Amino acid sequence: MTAGRDLKTMLFVPASRPERIPKAIASAAGAVIVDLEDAVPAAAKDSARESLEAFLRDHEEAGVFVRINARGTAGFEADLALCARHANVVGIMLAKAESAEDVRVVAGAGKRIIPLIESARGLVALNDIAAVPEVERLSYGGLDLSDDLGLEGNTSAAETVMDQCRYQLLVSSRAAGLLAPIDTVFPVLDDEEALLCRARRARNMGFAGMLCIHPGQIAPVQAGFSPDPDQVAWARKVMEAARSGGGAFKVDGQMVDAPVIAMARSILERAGSGLDK
Repeated sequence: MTAGRDLKTMLFVPASRPERIPKAIASAAGAVIVDLEDAVPAAAKDSARESLEAFLRDHEEAGVFVRINARGTAGFEADLALCARHANVVGIMLAKAESAEDVRVVAGAGKRIIPLIESARGLVALNDIAAVPEVERLSYGGLDLSDDLGLEGNTSAAETVMDQCRYQLLVSSRAAGLLAPIDTVFPVLDDEEALLCRARRARNMGFAGMLCIHPGQIAPVQAGFSPDPDQVAWARKVMEAARSGGGAFKVDGQMVDAPVIAMARSILERAGSGLDK
């Protein structure tokens, strides 16, 4: 399921609710993350791990990511061992990644890794974390990170700081040659327009997708990360003109050269449009 699809939407499912995993896999989500960390109370972690083990054993065709508990916590080693045992765990999301060593330990499981940055220590170590070969892309936990930084939630000042964190993830990802990062969850479940705007804003900031906490968030997020029809139409004009033009030329009064052509190609790729259409 996961390997051949884009990750505009990564949908969390609690490991303590294994009956929800097939429904999540059957949804339009780009990937499913079975959560052994925040979504599972401390007293239920052992039973949740057992439930996930049973699911993975009985559904060998199902490819899922697993969010494991942070290195140094009680459940970390058992979580990591579970992931290493099952080929249908296609990737690991490491909670509260704070050092390259945290990630290198997880790399021993032989899976692609998405470190989740949730603290100032993680931000400071971001370039080292991104440089670990098994890291595929970066993401972050906005709520935990805000708390660690002492931000006042739901304020423009807090959002300014979080934008700086997004900037750091984007630059570190580019510098390390990683795939574009994934934006944090949007905790409001009853405001699709606000979610769409947040997704579109993250897309415009260079992010590739968003973590989702409910299936109802999938469609708005996918729409937000898809190019607008006007962008697609412009990109097609540019590519058509590029076939017959040489060097720089104009499209709709705008000068077009190699970087603009690259941008148009990227828009069509994100839209799933063939360049010959």
